[in-house]
Amino acid sequence: MTTSPERRFWLLTLLSAAVSALVTACKTAPEEPPPASSLPEAPVVSPAAAPAPARSSAAVSPRAYREDGASHIYGLNTNRIYKGKMPPLLYAIGVLNVEIDRSGHVTRLDWMRAPKHAPEVIAEIERTIRSASPFPAPARLGKVVYTDTWLWHKSGQFQLDTLTEGQL
Repeated sequence: MTTSPERRFWLLTLLSAAVSALVTACKTAPEEPPPASSLPEAPVVSPAAAPAPARSSAAVSPRAYREDGASHIYGLNTNRIYKGKMPPLLYAIGVLNVEIDRSGHVTRLDWMRAPKHAPEVIAEIERTIRSASPFPAPARLGKVVYTDTWLWHKSGQFQLDTLTEGQL
């Protein structure tokens, strides 16, 4: 059985997303830190010596990277993800461009459609993205600008359009 290059690309993309989701789901909880009195003094780390992202992305397009970015955000916010299909009337919907540099750090956020009626949601989405940095490094793209739609429930939980379970 032969597969077309386009089908092979999508199969590899799907496999990559599935592996990313599996790795994210299998992370273990951090160990309890020792008492503060027994901790050695931490060295000062300059921003240039900041740790690299935990993984890199093999995405070959911004659309493919979007899945890696969404999986990364979901992995860091599991208790904030709305489970199941979202109701038909959402509190806020926002469309945002996120620029990621070659090392996975967020360099710019640009709203395409901001939920201006809910400025607290705008601030929380921006805080969530910035605190998720570093993202998977876009190894094959150098840097990437990807777009995702945030579906915000009145409870403060959300889904990203890339990984949504749909609406009722």
